[in-house]
Amino acid sequence: MIRLERLTEGHADALLAFERANREWFARSVPDRGDAYFAGFAARHRALLAEQSAGTCHFHVVLDERDELVGRVNLVDVADGAAELGYRVGENATGRGVATAAVAQVCRLAATAYGLRTLDAVAALDNAASRAVLARSGFTAVADVTVNGRPAVRYRLPLDTS
Repeated sequence: MIRLERLTEGHADALLAFERANREWFARSVPDRGDAYFAGFAARHRALLAEQSAGTCHFHVVLDERDELVGRVNLVDVADGAAELGYRVGENATGRGVATAAVAQVCRLAATAYGLRTLDAVAALDNAASRAVLARSGFTAVADVTVNGRPAVRYRLPLDTS
């Protein structure tokens, strides 16, 4: 159904097109990236690749069966065997299990390829779809938090590294 690819320079054009096409959709549930994100996309993409090379983040694109970019799933702030999970799926790919499949794949990579032991994730209370993905993926709620002025929940998943 879907597959993950580690972010490369070759993904830049497709990723920018994906973010532009889904900007309004994403802004309904997460803060908008702002015009500066799009204007400085090339430099931002290079910076992400540098962070990935340094091992502080692991960025992935989500591709469908037609090799179209339909989402992204990232592990950021990697330190001491832990990372923060973030993901977004384009509007045309919602409701098909894409986010759940992508999160499952990145959790396996986190434990096996990246040697992580714990993942955290945050979802706003009004983002029921994201909270459902985390629950289906085995994450449990550990704290109430506020993100960008919105009530949210922090989730945690201990990874099986055996």
